[in-house]
Amino acid sequence: MNAVLKYLGVFILLVGVAVLAVPAIGGGITNTHLTIGLSLIVFGYLGHIVLGKILKS
Repeated sequence: MNAVLKYLGVFILLVGVAVLAVPAIGGGITNTHLTIGLSLIVFGYLGHIVLGKILKS
């Protein structure tokens, strides 16, 4: 279970990238997409750092 939690931040980061990429490819990107994508990327990055330190193996 710790192995899955250790990479939860990376998964959230990739979801943020997908939120930004899909509308960009389709041509319908809005400020809402940008805000949600940026938030997920920042929280995923910080989560990866924090969970990596907490779950140090």
